[in-house]
Amino acid sequence: MADRRTGMRGVLVIDNTSRGMGKGGTRMGPHVSVGEISRLARSMTWKWAAVDLFFGGAKAGIVGDPRGHDKEAMLRSFARALSNEVPAEYVFGLDMGLTEADAAILADEIGGRDAAVGLPSALGGLPYDELGITGFGVAEVVDAATDHLGIELKGGRVAIEGFGAVGQAAAQRLVELGAVIVAVSTVHGAVHDPNGLAVDELVHASAEAGDDFVKHVGRPLLATGALAQVEADVLVPAAREDTIDEAMAHRITARLVVEGANMPTTSGARAVLRRRGITVIPDFIANAGGAVAAAHAMDMRHSAFVVDPTSVLETVSAKLRTNAAHVLRHAHDHDGDPREVALALARSRVREAMLQRGHVPRPDWGVGTR
Repeated sequence: MADRRTGMRGVLVIDNTSRGMGKGGTRMGPHVSVGEISRLARSMTWKWAAVDLFFGGAKAGIVGDPRGHDKEAMLRSFARALSNEVPAEYVFGLDMGLTEADAAILADEIGGRDAAVGLPSALGGLPYDELGITGFGVAEVVDAATDHLGIELKGGRVAIEGFGAVGQAAAQRLVELGAVIVAVSTVHGAVHDPNGLAVDELVHASAEAGDDFVKHVGRPLLATGALAQVEADVLVPAAREDTIDEAMAHRITARLVVEGANMPTTSGARAVLRRRGITVIPDFIANAGGAVAAAHAMDMRHSAFVVDPTSVLETVSAKLRTNAAHVLRHAHDHDGDPREVALALARSRVREAMLQRGHVPRPDWGVGTR
């Protein structure tokens, strides 16, 4: 879709609705493309199925600067362009470049709370980015995976690529679980301290200076790509897609990679890591906490009652830990890859729903039957 008056260009991709209406985050960035949003929509299909929640994969994106002065005009133009699809076929959510305040603008333009999730609490929403629910879930998966693999998380070293909403929340929860955060990175570089970084100080510095904070915290500054070479037990890529390529995969020292971002590891990199014996927990298992929170928010859009974050966090922890343990156990028992195991689980649930709806032929259907 496009609007000549505002210059807005955007895209909505609804991937599969066999298990429910299309639901996935809405992102904004200068290089958003149809291909990128399509990949993310397919990933959402697997994510919903993997956590066994009844929505379909979808994603939306706006081409533009999320820090630009014309952001509100772009958001309102985007919402108007989708007024036939929202909220009947798609509901706006939060992704890169959008905040709770932006979700409020989108909902206001459509004219109802049911048009967006991730709304500010003042509007009766569940502000899951502000609460750090996705990052909390990533940390819970790290804890479950390290326990399964025999890695001691208390005192264990963790490096985090990306220090936005997900990376920060994951770091804070991991510290609560006893881990030591030895390195974090942004697009402007990385900071490293083998004795552990003071995460709360980094969060404060990030709030003050944005991604530039890595230049001002007074600790050794590394190139962002050098994060892979930091001695760590766990690496959490929590930035964006395709940041770990084959070259980086050869340098990673961690025994476990937990994908906090969507699709951060290329297929070639995953093959390298598998050959090296490094376990990778796929994104649609590790970062599904945001989806669980969005499902709660979807359920409460028409309610006058406030969503209780405590119950949401408990559900995120239980679902994500169970999934991670199942995937790792099955992969170990069958000498398989955790991603392929998780994909098989998600695909089987989507296919069963498609079969029940008659979207794919039933095995027992004969020739000429309908």
